[in-house]
Amino acid sequence: MDGRFNTIAGWVLGAGIVLLGTTLVSRELFKAERPETMGYAIPGVQEEGAEGGGAAAEQPIAHYLQTADATRGEAIFHRCQSCHNADNGGANGIGPNLWGAVGNTIAHRPDFQYSDALKSHTGRWDWDTLSTWLHGPSRFAPGTKMTFAGLSDPQDRADVLLFLNQHGGTLTIPPPPPAAGAAPGNAAAGGNAAAGNAAGSNAAAANAAAPAGNSARH
Repeated sequence: MDGRFNTIAGWVLGAGIVLLGTTLVSRELFKAERPETMGYAIPGVQEEGAEGGGAAAEQPIAHYLQTADATRGEAIFHRCQSCHNADNGGANGIGPNLWGAVGNTIAHRPDFQYSDALKSHTGRWDWDTLSTWLHGPSRFAPGTKMTFAGLSDPQDRADVLLFLNQHGGTLTIPPPPPAAGAAPGNAAAGGNAAAGNAAGSNAAAANAAAPAGNSARH
């Protein structure tokens, strides 16, 4: 009986040793390092809290409009065509037709049922308002039916806005904003100083010519 018990115990102990060894070997073979950044990057979706945090401060949209390209904007707008079109006389889709939207009043189309969240906004779609909307529709109008995550890249927004402005829009490209750190009155002061210097030069030239004119009259 004791011999039989010892045999069973030996088999159990051996099986345990084999199982432990298999576990250790498998762990080494299939060992994986935890990635530094979890998840996957999705184009057009901005991570919550990603703004600021060491990145260069975003310039006003007027800055990016100086180098905006409507062709690039058209390519980006392709992402929106499942819901919108920008054709003159085009039909509404899930979202409204966008012909003539740029420069128009917000929620201006009488033939489209806008969300109350968007209808509650007064004013018109100017460059800044449109940029804010495209940056994050749900932040601009909480409760909006538009589920698009937004365009985090301001140059992408400027490109799209220029493209839409060419489709019935009424806005003109604004002048570039003042350079960071430049005092608003510096340009005007410089212009006044230059004008003053020019006036001084004209007066000096007139004084120099006066004796010659007087001698001619005498």
